[in-house]
Amino acid sequence: MDVDAKKLRKTLRESGLSNRVIEAAWPDWWSDGANSSPSARAELCFAVARKLGLSPKSLFDERVEFVWRDHARFKHVTAESEAERGALGSFGVSIGRQLIAMTGAGVAWGGITAGELRRMILAHNAYVDLQSLLSTCWGLGTPVIHLKVFPLPAKSMHAMVVKADGRYAILLGKDGNYPAPIAFTLAHELGHMILGHLADGGSIVDLEEPGSTGPDADPEERAADEFALEILTGTKEPVIQPDTIRFGARALAEAVKEAGPRERIEPGTLAMCYAYQSGEWAKGMASLRSIYTEAKPVREEVNRIASGQLDWSAVSDDMGDYIRVVAGTGDA
Repeated sequence: MDVDAKKLRKTLRESGLSNRVIEAAWPDWWSDGANSSPSARAELCFAVARKLGLSPKSLFDERVEFVWRDHARFKHVTAESEAERGALGSFGVSIGRQLIAMTGAGVAWGGITAGELRRMILAHNAYVDLQSLLSTCWGLGTPVIHLKVFPLPAKSMHAMVVKADGRYAILLGKDGNYPAPIAFTLAHELGHMILGHLADGGSIVDLEEPGSTGPDADPEERAADEFALEILTGTKEPVIQPDTIRFGARALAEAVKEAGPRERIEPGTLAMCYAYQSGEWAKGMASLRSIYTEAKPVREEVNRIASGQLDWSAVSDDMGDYIRVVAGTGDA
């Protein structure tokens, strides 16, 4: 049961894992000289396995076995193979468990309603937005990070929520330049958590954007969408009624900036609600350029907060470096 580093890389690539995630998982302490040491090669296998959610024993046998492959449930599954789902699920659960270990004691989320959560946030904020949702998650002991590195070369995930030992972690996937769409995704994942959609030790992977559900959609997805809308707007089915028929993106932006504070709805969220209701997504997305002062990757702000909240001393330097790389805050 011995393994060569070059063969290990080849085995990982042949399993479908991306070069980027293999490089991220490869420990900094490894050097070509370490390949002559059986103990170093063994530690290499254990280090890579811990990060990617793999069975160390399988790596010694020159194969890949995803430990958490049966613990993840996938929403909006399209053409993903069993191996691809195994890679996504195990990768996410492994990171989620590490994040939970790096976060202070959590508070039970069970029993709280969307309306109660909204009222709690509005007690200290003008409206519910991405910043206030992130503050609430961290305040209640639920870590949130935004991923930059994914386990598959051509496929990522929109978001994932992990439950371990009664605690939760949320991994955001798809990035954007404006906070409102990401706020909806985060609120949707909170819906999965609070509505009891996860078994302990399990996870839910949203492969497509929440909010794309129809009347025949997965009941859990529809419930999580409604939960998100109620947190963000105060109602499960917000109705937007423009006072004119013809207007452009800039006029929409001005209207929501005036109405949002009055209704205690973040203006970008209000614009997204209009886009969803009307189907005018191009107009809604264009309006965000006038609603926000600048366009910048939301991932940077999410991970800036995470970097300050996580207890980096709770994991090894090697694991901490790995988490920084997959979040895009360290060098790959």
